[in-house]
Amino acid sequence: MNTLSVKDIAVAGKRVLMRVDFNVPLTADGQVSDDTRIVAALPTIRYLVENKAKLILMSHLGRPRGQINPALSLAPVAEHLQGLLQTKVSFVPDCVGPVAEAAVAELGEGEVLLLENLRFYAEEEQNDAAFAKQLAALGDVYVNDAFGTAHRAHASTEGVTHYLQPAVCGFLLEKEIKFLGNALENPERPFVAILGGAKVSDKIAVVKNLLGKVDHLLIGGGMANTFLAAQGKSVGKSLVEEDRIPLAQELLELAVEKGVGIHLPVDAVVAPALSATSGQVVPIDEVPVDSMILDIGPATQQQFATVLAMAKLIVWNGPMGVFEQAAFAAGTQSIAEAVAKVDAVSIVGGGDSAAAIAQAGLADSITHISTGGGASLEFLEGKQLPGIVALSQRK
Repeated sequence: MNTLSVKDIAVAGKRVLMRVDFNVPLTADGQVSDDTRIVAALPTIRYLVENKAKLILMSHLGRPRGQINPALSLAPVAEHLQGLLQTKVSFVPDCVGPVAEAAVAELGEGEVLLLENLRFYAEEEQNDAAFAKQLAALGDVYVNDAFGTAHRAHASTEGVTHYLQPAVCGFLLEKEIKFLGNALENPERPFVAILGGAKVSDKIAVVKNLLGKVDHLLIGGGMANTFLAAQGKSVGKSLVEEDRIPLAQELLELAVEKGVGIHLPVDAVVAPALSATSGQVVPIDEVPVDSMILDIGPATQQQFATVLAMAKLIVWNGPMGVFEQAAFAAGTQSIAEAVAKVDAVSIVGGGDSAAAIAQAGLADSITHISTGGGASLEFLEGKQLPGIVALSQRK
């Protein structure tokens, strides 16, 4: 990517309209319960404040579906951001129109303003041109630092760039492009990818794209069941996407053709139901008909760790089992520990994998934890992300 960065443009005295991803969880009384995404945007925010920009931040929160929902207001986020920055953050209860325009007009150099939830307007997700134009009118330059929404062509990520130039990336987006881009374009070897999560269908395109790039592919989670079924194994009551079995067979054959080592579970933790509070370890060929696979077993953990130990580049997306339940968290935990231990560039896709790393207290041992689950998946599929493609390129 040859995208212009915020460091490439003059910002002093300019109104900088910046898209951030402040879609954070709130407690029942409206407090921010996890500020990871806010903290991730701080380097760009601080840079702009220190360089005397008039900073206007915009984000969505939750899924208000084009309706004003006070429970999804960004007002508590403005307050939380103010505490982190130790400088005043103004908040305006709209994101376009006279109230927002008046608040922007009053903004001084080095001051910060957060607009209300973009998705209170249905036009945001519709990428409505008139709405995008209204947003663009608030700024002199546009910065996108919201990787988590870069795979969506919305008014604040793609539409706005048609009316506001230059359109550049912030430090967080730049970092995401660099790490994920290098992994796919110029990988260090051996390159090992770990894929988990519930369904093969969610990751088909990723598997296909990675089979042309990786040396080893470790597959766990519910999606492994469909591959095991494709090998003719009985997986009891486990989740299997029957209609995807022929495709899983094709992918296994493609791996052989490309010389990629595909590693599937050799044992599993099984239980009669998802609600079980404990499970038993069985070899993968001996899954009882009345049980379901809910985690990878210790032999698989060991085998996966051995493959990871030789890696120079690791990309991980998706848990190895139902890691939200303590009885079935050991597999995901063991992968987190194995990845953290290796002397390699390690990239963890957002969502559940990032949560597992945080839960294990290993975030500091990972080279890069992506802030966008869906966006990082689409990037790994080899797709062009609209929010990145729309940005200005270096001449």
